[in-house]
Amino acid sequence: MIESQRHSYHLVDPSPWPISGSLGALATTVGGVMYMHSFQGGATLLSFGLIFILYTMFVWWRDVLRESTLEGHHTKVVQLGPRYGFLLFIVSEVMFFFALFWASSHSSLAPTVEIGGIWPPKGIEVLDPWEIPFLNTLIPLSSGAAVTWAHHAILAGKEKRAVYALVATVLLALVFTGFQGMEYYQAPFTISDSIYGSTFFLATGFHGFHVIIGTLFLIICGIRQYLGHLTKEHHVGFEAAAWYWHFVDVVRLFPFVSIYWWGGI
Repeated sequence: MIESQRHSYHLVDPSPWPISGSLGALATTVGGVMYMHSFQGGATLLSFGLIFILYTMFVWWRDVLRESTLEGHHTKVVQLGPRYGFLLFIVSEVMFFFALFWASSHSSLAPTVEIGGIWPPKGIEVLDPWEIPFLNTLIPLSSGAAVTWAHHAILAGKEKRAVYALVATVLLALVFTGFQGMEYYQAPFTISDSIYGSTFFLATGFHGFHVIIGTLFLIICGIRQYLGHLTKEHHVGFEAAAWYWHFVDVVRLFPFVSIYWWGGI
């Protein structure tokens, strides 16, 4: 940090990435609408916008890592901002998944005449909840224990153990994703098969998407830990990843109970 600075806040330097991210989002939105309505050049504009957004994400986060790890701008006071911001993001995610599981619970607890007055709806052959669904509920919980192991290793200053724990967490996440794909392939119903199919694929699909995002999050943390970026005093990025991962673990319990188990009894 600059020695002449007499406060613990970070005055961010001018950056081109906010405007470039905005332009990428604009191109993605317009290109997506054009592509959905079969306009010429829509696919090209959509692809360009997505690539531009991904590039902006990469270089923006690269600059944040430089500011925090190499330049030392992220003091204890500065770290409060990302922590509070990420907690608010998780709260918004809780509301999102609550809406999905509310739809499932509403339809299962009071099935309407349109679906035969029973749950699961008439004609729907459900999956056995005690096979792949149960195993795929235990795997995220086990990965949550592994990421907690990694956190304790970082706090104890044991860098290699933290890397091993993160590798274990990522491997468990990949196994979960593989089983989820297998389950989708073997499912005897589709997303268009009544409210059961819609809520099943929306809830489990969005959860699987969050698992993939969390896996990428943890892979980056593992690389940073291997490079020595994370210390016991400064590992806000890992804390955010761990909070996100524990949230994903807990969310998995809700589709198992409200969709798999309740639909299979």
